Amino acid sequence: MKLIFTLGLLILSSTLQAQNFTLTSPDIKGQLTKKEVFNGFGCQGQNISPTLVWKEAPTATKSFAITVYDPDAPTGSGWWHWLIFDINKKITRLNTDAGHLALPSSPKGSIQSITDFGLQGFGGACPPKGNKPHRYIFTVYALKEAKLGLTADANPAKVGFYLEKNALAKASLIAYYGR
Repeated sequence: MKLIFTLGLLILSSTLQAQNFTLTSPDIKGQLTKKEVFNGFGCQGQNISPTLVWKEAPTATKSFAITVYDPDAPTGSGWWHWLIFDINKKITRLNTDAGHLALPSSPKGSIQSITDFGLQGFGGACPPKGNKPHRYIFTVYALKEAKLGLTADANPAKVGFYLEKNALAKASLIAYYGR
């Protein structure tokens, strides 16, 4: 695992095959903003997924997936904020608000499954008031299968199992948010 610190943002790159596989975002500068905060559960944000850009995936990559996970959620098992998979191997970025199901901004053919909010699509940050700032881990997976064979009603644990089983490489960035 390679750790890179840049502009106060921690970028993790776990390589199974690709030494230079990276994930970046022009929207995330270390701290999430109201733009990336959930609108519900007591939070008042815009619930807009950030632009994400990845490069130098393994040549054997057949598709990509993106997840957003909060390991600090007081649940005993963390909190899944976004799961999007079956992203075509030719795609190397998700534009702002790709996690909004009503907009045609997610890649054609991709699937956004259920988060821990019980909804499909992007669910922004929403830590309990008074908690220390939570870590939000954005991860891109380079996968050895073009399709995972899952549907939009797949729960996060099942999606996670299939991602780990089919990962050629993954790269992450971490941002923080507290209230």
